[in-house]
Amino acid sequence: MSSATPISTTPLRGRAVVVTGSSRGIGRAVALRVAAEGADVVVNGTGTDPGALDRLVNEIARAGGRAVGRAGSVVDDRVAGALVATCLDEFGRLDALVNVAGIGEGEATSILDISPGG
Repeated sequence: MSSATPISTTPLRGRAVVVTGSSRGIGRAVALRVAAEGADVVVNGTGTDPGALDRLVNEIARAGGRAVGRAGSVVDDRVAGALVATCLDEFGRLDALVNVAGIGEGEATSILDISPGG
């Protein structure tokens, strides 16, 4: 018989996480996963699909999780700060920030466009 401590089925319970770029794709999958693992989640996207964040928040809630959505580009320092503030206001803490936000259409077309030496 092993004396190993069992792995919790909800290892992020009681934690609060901000996931940028979570209105679609990989960011959406990350937000769903951290919520499934028990975390409270602030989801974020640029707002190009106005209903995407609401749909994600509702999906997390239907699964028994807690989430709040905030639209805006994290290129704007004020938006980034507001995400942190929202997490603290809504959940009382911030344990992790997962930055999945990427280059959007109409912004840069190459990573070199946003790199300091590019």
